[in-house]
Amino acid sequence: MSRGNKGNTAPSPEKGKQDVQKVRVDKWLWAARFFKTRSLATDCVESGKVRCNDERIKPAYGVQVGDVIKLPVGWDEIVVQVTGLADKRGSAAIAQTLYQETEESRQERKRRAENRKLMKDPSLEIKARPTKRDRRAMDNFRWGEAE
Repeated sequence: MSRGNKGNTAPSPEKGKQDVQKVRVDKWLWAARFFKTRSLATDCVESGKVRCNDERIKPAYGVQVGDVIKLPVGWDEIVVQVTGLADKRGSAAIAQTLYQETEESRQERKRRAENRKLMKDPSLEIKARPTKRDRRAMDNFRWGEAE
């Protein structure tokens, strides 16, 4: 009884040449080095912090060239346009070619960085253990935003 050709078939040329049209957003964020691990990228997307074309997305969303992605990076929120696709993590030089930060995002990050330099941390004024009022002031304090 024959069960087909086990390993005797040549691989089809279409399988090897995979033209990538869309890549999962969590894989792309990891490949573009916005996150150290793919699970961190997945968690950030699932929590709703990453938006694509101003819509909340899921980790399996297919990113394509030309999409605009908004995501948190450190204290700031960065807006990038997808210029290339990759589903495998490469060097930092390759990762930088996968996206282009928008000019508005760059200016906003610069403005917020200047504001953070000018603002002083409310916890510096507290000499002893913080009171309930002091803790509320620290919790309500937002870096880089004037009130």
